[in-house]
Amino acid sequence: MSSKKKAALGKGLSAILESPETDITSKDISGNYVVGAVANIKIKFIEANPFQPRDNFDEEALNELAESIKQQGIIQPLTVRKLGYDKYQLISGERRLRAAKLAGMDEVPTYIRVANDEQMLEMALVENIQREDLNAIEVAISYQRLMEECSLNKEQLGEVVGKNRTTVTNYLRLLKLPAEVQAAVQEDQVTMGQVKPLINLKEEQLQIELLHEIIENNLSSRKIEARVKEINEGIKSQDAEPGPAQKKKAPQLPEKYIEWRDNLANKLNTGIKLNRNNKGKGSLVIAFGSDEELERIVSMIDKQ
Repeated sequence: MSSKKKAALGKGLSAILESPETDITSKDISGNYVVGAVANIKIKFIEANPFQPRDNFDEEALNELAESIKQQGIIQPLTVRKLGYDKYQLISGERRLRAAKLAGMDEVPTYIRVANDEQMLEMALVENIQREDLNAIEVAISYQRLMEECSLNKEQLGEVVGKNRTTVTNYLRLLKLPAEVQAAVQEDQVTMGQVKPLINLKEEQLQIELLHEIIENNLSSRKIEARVKEINEGIKSQDAEPGPAQKKKAPQLPEKYIEWRDNLANKLNTGIKLNRNNKGKGSLVIAFGSDEELERIVSMIDKQ
């Protein structure tokens, strides 16, 4: 990124769009040519932004905006870049452009800017992030794209979107959660605050199990944090090497059981293992070294 571009960081999309570095001489509504003025451009000359991250537009909301445009006009101009004679590419304002078409408008007010592909992507992503209806995962994905495709680090990203590094990091960490957890956020089943504690669980299966518990019981963030702590402490205690006081002695076999085991071992001429707990439940294991030996043992048992 150039030093000129960095100067616009920290103010969001408006700083980028209003920077005189991106202005070109354009024709305003009155017909006078001035730098950075608003120009009316025919809709048919404006092509879509190939870097637009948003592909879903609420039809009802678009129709409402179209009605508003019929009554009030377009209050906030669109932003485009000039590609050639009577050829422009949309930088921001796709929702307004679509609504203008629905309203039957032939032309729209626009700012004409100079932007390369990287700036186009950055502008589109920043505008997308500034929408109020984005869920946390959509914001996180846009942050990730800005970092990867515009070569930004977390500090620069924070300046672009007007957020501190901690906030940016919290959003990006959501992308490390299992797909099922991310989908639950996108479907408004859970909030960012509810799933953020799940990041502290190392096993994916535990994260998913706790997600189901959150949805079923509508757990608060504080209760979820407590459950995560409880789960992690349980895992830690299981992994810990038991001390002398924790080691349990195997229950001793009663004398008659030992006698039965030894007698059976002698009769079958093979090793016998007999386990029994204090409740009288257990197992009897008969060893054999080959198919022939197994056949011999079974034959002897059948004769009893």
